[in-house]
Amino acid sequence: MVNIYIASLITLGGLGVILAIGLGLAAKAFHIEKDERLELVENALPGVNCGACGYVGCAALAEAIVSGEAPVEGCPVGGSSTAQAIAEIMGTTATVGDREIAQVLCKGGLKETLTTVEYQGIQTCKAANMISGGTKSCQYGCLGLGDCAVACPFDAIIMNDNGLPEIDPDKCTGCGECVRACPRNIITMAPISKRTHIRCSSYDHGKVVRQICTVGCIGCGICSRVCPEDAIRMENNLAIMDYEKCTNCGLCAEKCPTGTIEYSEILIEAI
Repeated sequence: MVNIYIASLITLGGLGVILAIGLGLAAKAFHIEKDERLELVENALPGVNCGACGYVGCAALAEAIVSGEAPVEGCPVGGSSTAQAIAEIMGTTATVGDREIAQVLCKGGLKETLTTVEYQGIQTCKAANMISGGTKSCQYGCLGLGDCAVACPFDAIIMNDNGLPEIDPDKCTGCGECVRACPRNIITMAPISKRTHIRCSSYDHGKVVRQICTVGCIGCGICSRVCPEDAIRMENNLAIMDYEKCTNCGLCAEKCPTGTIEYSEILIEAI
């Protein structure tokens, strides 16, 4: 009986040795060398895992960049400095354009728009939009409950006393979370160097707009006609800005009869 136990132990031990050798050989045969650039690229990224790049996180983006699936400029949050650092790691050059930040295309706050109902439901823009459409007469404007501010991972948005979101250009990284959070689609990304913005998203006819909002676009088309660069087009009663064509002349804002178009004299430095 003892001999049987000893034989069994020897057999099992031998099988263990054989399996260990086999696994060792398999590990060598199927071993994939880890690209040392992967860790360097990941460390160069901001590490906020916001998903603005289209990947699930910074680690996934790093893998995509190293594999050639994503460009070295793939992180909108990191900006030019991150792109250049990654380009140096990858042995290439970065083509960095104008940094983009969020812009709110509505200036019809509590003081400018007509309030029609009192909303007492869940205090989110998404809920208000689904249930009652909010408290304002304008079905296109800001709902004022701050989903964008809650969604911003960089605290770049605050809700002001007039019930409108304000963007801090120094904190905004262009991640786009606010754009995705807004159920009315009134937030867009625009080059930080552009100083002229059409702060309205209403497609209502001018007569209707005048009745419910003092600063809404009435579709008069003056801005489109005076623009020397054809940077503004009229679409369903609303003026639409083409930022690629806009040269910041400010003429459209000067001629706008309702003050819908804003022009800033201060040029925000692109970082």
